[in-house]
Amino acid sequence: MLAYGPGGGYGPLREWLAARHGVAPGRIVVTSGGLQGIAFTFEELLAQRPGRVLVEAPTYDRPLKLLARLSAEVVPLAMDEEGLDPGALERELARGDTSFLYTIPTFQNPSGRTLSAGRRRQVVELAGRHGVPILEDDPYGLVRYEGEAPPTLYELAVANGGDKGVIYTSSFSKTVAPGLRVGWVDAAPQLHQLLINAKQTMDTCANLPAQRLLTGFLAGGHLDTHLKTQRAEYHRRKVAMQDALREHLGDIASWTDPHGGFFLWVTLRGGVHTERLFEVALAEGVAFIPGTALSPGGRFGDALRLCFATTSRERTFEGVRRLRRAIDRVAAEDGRGDGA
Repeated sequence: MLAYGPGGGYGPLREWLAARHGVAPGRIVVTSGGLQGIAFTFEELLAQRPGRVLVEAPTYDRPLKLLARLSAEVVPLAMDEEGLDPGALERELARGDTSFLYTIPTFQNPSGRTLSAGRRRQVVELAGRHGVPILEDDPYGLVRYEGEAPPTLYELAVANGGDKGVIYTSSFSKTVAPGLRVGWVDAAPQLHQLLINAKQTMDTCANLPAQRLLTGFLAGGHLDTHLKTQRAEYHRRKVAMQDALREHLGDIASWTDPHGGFFLWVTLRGGVHTERLFEVALAEGVAFIPGTALSPGGRFGDALRLCFATTSRERTFEGVRRLRRAIDRVAAEDGRGDGA
């Protein structure tokens, strides 16, 4: 347990993941958290297929930073309440010179939106027609507390007769515990060995004690019970944050209503820029992610991401109250009166 482990991951854990997802164990590469798998996949895809990288706007800031370090040209694609706009995707794919599409289709970070079932089929069909791979990042899919789960992009690709076009990555950070740092990538054989090579070069293997402890937890049948508890609690925390927003920001903001995941995407009215707001909010003892940090072009200056997953109802109300106080301070300093 305390020695080095296989580069591709602990065998029984790979077997459990393969059985859960209906794939061969040889497709699974266990990584040190989901983000490491994303980083390795970015590197290999860009090496194999130099070109532009398509992402949702807004999107998770860490992959944007990884792509910047790789000097990739990043193209943002419009979203609405149904998720990624297939029309925007089609227009960019028609231009050619695309390396891959990176997408978080389920309870997207930061917006909380979920790509509708119809659009999922369109996205898979469009990418397949143009021969462009999709990296499907799905750390939140199991944290659903309302509604029915649509098929993953990977499942749709398999149903269409092949899976070469979709690479699937996920993590136990959002379903068991973030400190485990155990994620995985499900990749076709032509990419699988390259990811193992990259992993062995970077850190030899993922944390073997954590993998073995996790495997015992999973094999003992505890995940589904754990998820049931999590889903109920996260739903309560989402409702608490929405209640707090209605009470304190209802006159100056709108926000998303996700059926799972951890995040609300809040859009402010009245011209307050959230980068400027961020510093004032920190002085009030409350933090968020400004919208500009979640867009390759620095867009969404009127928006911010709030995470409701880690905070009690009482602290949520206090945090949102402080956020409103910060908004009013910025508005007053800019000569707009109160935050409205």
